Amino acid sequence: MKARTLKKDKVNIITMGCSKNLVDSEVLLTQLKGNGINASHESNSQDNNIIIINTCGFIDNAKQESIDTILQYVDAKEQGLVDKVYVTGCLSQRYKDDLEKEIPQVDAFFGTRDLPAILKKFKADYKHELVGERLLTHSAHYAYMKISEGCDRPCSFCAIPIMRGGHISRPIEELVKEAQHKAAGGTKELLLIAQDSTYYGLDIYKKRNLAELMRQLSDVEGIDWIRLHYAYPTGFPMDVIEVMKERPNICKYLDIPLQHGSTDVLKAMRRGTTREKQEELIHSIRDMIPEIAIRTTLIAGHPGEGEKEYQEMVDFVERMKFERLGVFTYSHEENTHAYSMEDSLPQEVKQERANHLMEIQEQISYDLNQEKVGKTFKVLIDKKEGGHFVGRTEFDSVEVDNEVLIDASKHYCRVGDFVNAKVTEATEFDLYAEVVD
Repeated sequence: MKARTLKKDKVNIITMGCSKNLVDSEVLLTQLKGNGINASHESNSQDNNIIIINTCGFIDNAKQESIDTILQYVDAKEQGLVDKVYVTGCLSQRYKDDLEKEIPQVDAFFGTRDLPAILKKFKADYKHELVGERLLTHSAHYAYMKISEGCDRPCSFCAIPIMRGGHISRPIEELVKEAQHKAAGGTKELLLIAQDSTYYGLDIYKKRNLAELMRQLSDVEGIDWIRLHYAYPTGFPMDVIEVMKERPNICKYLDIPLQHGSTDVLKAMRRGTTREKQEELIHSIRDMIPEIAIRTTLIAGHPGEGEKEYQEMVDFVERMKFERLGVFTYSHEENTHAYSMEDSLPQEVKQERANHLMEIQEQISYDLNQEKVGKTFKVLIDKKEGGHFVGRTEFDSVEVDNEVLIDASKHYCRVGDFVNAKVTEATEFDLYAEVVD
């Protein structure tokens, strides 16, 4: 009689939502592989028999996308195409009990801080020696670095503290070690992320310590760019801008979500600031670094946003001329402070307002981009797509900002390399350039 050979498990991790989730998936992937388990991230291979879905639970669209993905793999399980489906991440943290009742075919649900419990399912151990090491799921030349977890802010519209818990900073020495490891593996750009990066260090060092972290990271050999994301405006530590100004490898770029341009709505949002204070902060930052690119996000349709408050936000966008802007429509999230307020605006009105703000931004972005024509910039090449090499300047982050397009029939560029590129033409969100010596 022939002995039956057991098929070895192959794990596929699917990531929904933001870059913070992507980091969690990369950590999980690293731990699984470190335990000798065959694991991949969003593999197209048909022979993965265990699926781990890292979900997003932030707003309605993201929740629906996560649920659709779970149902897709549950269906595959019922057809015998996969053996097990595990669900982790924000949606699972927030709605675990409901999900267990509604989708009992899922083998187990885990929260956002349940990595050891997931590993236990694979009879694997959490390997402390792998802290700071992370297998990247994209080109190695850039890497997201999560400097803290959770959030202590009371923003009315946000469910992040429910899903991610309170703020916990990672120690500077641990982050420096991770940066050194990344640099050794070919990473040239670090994108610093957190739920609230300006709160960094308060829990460990009893003071805001983001500037010191950035200073130490900028000393790591091989890291050419450090980019700061998700800086909360209230109590913004201006020493961060001083470090940005003095260190050439810290990008003159700041992602600072302001959320609204009306003081009354900011108060309803519990943001702890006013329109005037936000404008003053932006002016101060631009006074210190005139060339800085400021990215912000706004929410259209929060409870309390009447026509007057909306027009204040329109005026705010027109006058502040942000280099980068994203606009979301308000999502009425249970267990948030705003859930007790009346969500009276129809979705189509919220969407019209968001679209109108983005139309204004398109013209602002077009005008700012025209000023770049004829100028030469240092560009990091991210990929080749169609007939172009696609890269970014220091003023642009991955996937959300402007791209630099270089004609591949005229120039050869290596992905992950820097080139000097002269802008020849510009549209609202793209720069066309030629490589120069």
